[in-house]
Amino acid sequence: MQTNNFNITGLTNKEVLEARSKYGYNKLEAKKEYYYFEAIKSLVKEPMVILLLVASTIYFISGNFGDGIFLTSATILVAAISLYQDSRSRNALEKLKTFSEPKCKVIRNGKTEEIISELLVVGDSLIVEEGGTVAADGIIVHSNDFSVNESILTGESLSVYKDKTKADHQVYQGTLVSGGLAIVTVTAIGNETQLGKIGKSLEGIQKEKTPLELQINNFVKKMAIVGAVVFIIVWAINYFHSYNILDSLLKALTLAMSILPEEIPVAFTTFMALGSWRLMKLGVIVKQIKTVETLGSATVICTDKTGTITENRMSLARLYTVSSDKVFKIDENLGPIEKELIRVSMWASEPIPFDPMEIALHSAYKNTNQIDERSKVKLVHEYPLGGKPPMMTHVFENNQGKRIIAAKGAPEALIAISNLSTIEKEHINKAIKTITAEGYRVLGVAETHFKGDNYPEKQQDFDFEFKGIVAFYDPPKKNIASVLEDFSLAGIKVKIITGDNALTTKAIAKEIRFKGFDKSISGDELMLLNETELQQKVEDTTIFTRMFPQAKLKIINALKANNEIVAMTGDGVNDGPALKAAHIGIAMGKKGTEIAKQAASLILLDDDLSKMVDAIAMGRRIYANLKKAIQYIISIHIPIILTVFIPLALGWAYPNIFSPIHIIFLELIMGPTCSIIYENEPIEKNTMLQKPRPFTVTFFNGKELMTSIVQGLMITLGVLIVYQYAIQNNYSESLTRSMVFTTLIAANIFLTLVNRSFYYSILTTLKYKNNLVPLIIGITITITASLLFIAPFTKFFKFEALNLVQLLISVVTGFLAVIWYEVVKWNKRKRTEK
Repeated sequence: MQTNNFNITGLTNKEVLEARSKYGYNKLEAKKEYYYFEAIKSLVKEPMVILLLVASTIYFISGNFGDGIFLTSATILVAAISLYQDSRSRNALEKLKTFSEPKCKVIRNGKTEEIISELLVVGDSLIVEEGGTVAADGIIVHSNDFSVNESILTGESLSVYKDKTKADHQVYQGTLVSGGLAIVTVTAIGNETQLGKIGKSLEGIQKEKTPLELQINNFVKKMAIVGAVVFIIVWAINYFHSYNILDSLLKALTLAMSILPEEIPVAFTTFMALGSWRLMKLGVIVKQIKTVETLGSATVICTDKTGTITENRMSLARLYTVSSDKVFKIDENLGPIEKELIRVSMWASEPIPFDPMEIALHSAYKNTNQIDERSKVKLVHEYPLGGKPPMMTHVFENNQGKRIIAAKGAPEALIAISNLSTIEKEHINKAIKTITAEGYRVLGVAETHFKGDNYPEKQQDFDFEFKGIVAFYDPPKKNIASVLEDFSLAGIKVKIITGDNALTTKAIAKEIRFKGFDKSISGDELMLLNETELQQKVEDTTIFTRMFPQAKLKIINALKANNEIVAMTGDGVNDGPALKAAHIGIAMGKKGTEIAKQAASLILLDDDLSKMVDAIAMGRRIYANLKKAIQYIISIHIPIILTVFIPLALGWAYPNIFSPIHIIFLELIMGPTCSIIYENEPIEKNTMLQKPRPFTVTFFNGKELMTSIVQGLMITLGVLIVYQYAIQNNYSESLTRSMVFTTLIAANIFLTLVNRSFYYSILTTLKYKNNLVPLIIGITITITASLLFIAPFTKFFKFEALNLVQLLISVVTGFLAVIWYEVVKWNKRKRTEK
């Protein structure tokens, strides 16, 4: 057997460049998308843009060219802001796509290296392994019990076994490797592959809207309907007062514009896309936008032990041989029997090891055996990991026909099929308990002999001789105890689901101070429970051992039935079903198979569970900030709507205090405030000390919606009080408009500051680091001052400069209309402290 890729040297660097020059890159060239054209097309359909265009047209028709030009300019500005936000969101998602490009292994210059799949060229020697996706079309030149699922091309779900001797010895891009290993010479890449030719590109998959997105769209549609109804009513009232169609249409359009909360969908898209980008910077790749929504709701995280809680840095630590009935430390002087055990366990491993335990066994074999036999034999038959508990068997043969048939796996699996006496079984089980109690991971090792080529259908049908136990130490990660504590503080339960045995898992769990380390259940025990018992058991149990795919899936489904929001980590082919079933499937970026990554909705690039704490914190932050932005939008829209509607409906002195140019100016202030300031807000210090948000709760729940409505009504009250104050003092319409407008702008600024937290005081939130707050507020104040005190602007907007008293009345009223909520927050903090 060759450990250097079976004497395949692959292409040289020069040949790679020549092939790339001739055939190009390995990517599917989908139909070119004109993003900006599509964005502009969707923008033209936006209700606000339509209303602005109609209003500006009416101004031009009626001869009011100044207002018409302003509204046209405003329309272009609104479009530019929307395109900027769209571009910002799209760029964030494009970076994500680039960052999560699939990788593959190739042999080049006689060495195995990992490259981005796009860099694969025709003629490359591609290594495809169990759990991976085939990156290009090719012909098999070497394989070990290789099987592939070609359902993406054929629709057939059963795996197909292939090798170079069969008529069908080709593999195709996009298919999944079900078992074994193969080395393939690449024959086609990109659009020349079978997948490329039939156009099965992921680009064509329709994006499914998330529950939150659907709810937001539904809310905006309802508001649009309300706007249309109110538009007709206001148009009718104005028309019957003036019998002027164009003037009454303008006044009705003013109200319709004030009702539409078009900032909400923009805010949602911006928050989710930039949230995904922020997560990427933390080392967490989000494959589906809806995962960002779900992160803040996670109540349970089911984690693997090996490589997640432990370092996945296996070292061979203990040996037990049946013949000596002794446990040996690996650093002791080993005798022939112990060296033979290492030798057999190495033969039970893959020829090209990639599993940490198999790498450790190959290394131990090299260090303890003077003669290295690996180059003189080849793998002729393989039984992949299977059975409950699992085991695997390899058959090797040299040129003289001498065979080595070795198996390794869960000790109980090999004990069950080996010819052992009762006393031997007792001794082996006692040794296993002794070794696993110290936290070592154990594998049973067995050997057999077989003549002829008619191998048994199942590996369990061989007559095995049990050789002994090999034990590995995989130390816990240094930060894992604090990570588990962080989950606990955030109200998230942690459950360990592992294929390892109970004693080893318990020892590691105890070492990291894992709560409930003494409560465990095995996969076989779990499968015997009925649905009611299962649901109770998964709530009470924290450690699940000797788990297999069906058992893992049952745990996830039982937790979901208990109304838990489940996050699940996994890396192997067997984790696929559970990862897919979990609300948040988490694949490991380094040791995760391609199947696990495809099934998951989130990938941890560094296999570091602490990043999940960061991801959940980010999820909670994004959701909380989005909620603040939308509550702000609702609160500030109410006074705009009522300030336009109430004077008209009640027949006040100046019934049409605002025109479309005033409304559009307010819209230009509100858009950046909600989607730029609030998106950039830091996480509040109590966020990760709160219980997870129930998945069914949204920002439209009664209490929060009522808060926004009351805030909006209080601002309305303040604005209308100033309105009446101006009328009572016989101020002109332009001066009244200036005071009302200034009050509304002041309330808007103070609302922005107060709503940065619905718990902490404004004095606390002023210390939050968000450089955009002073910037946006500074711009708003500067522009408002220009409108009020620079003559050409004042005249155009039909304002009148305010004196100091009038300015103070407007600003103080705006302040008081908002600041009352600080008392509510103070009362909330008092109740929490009690």
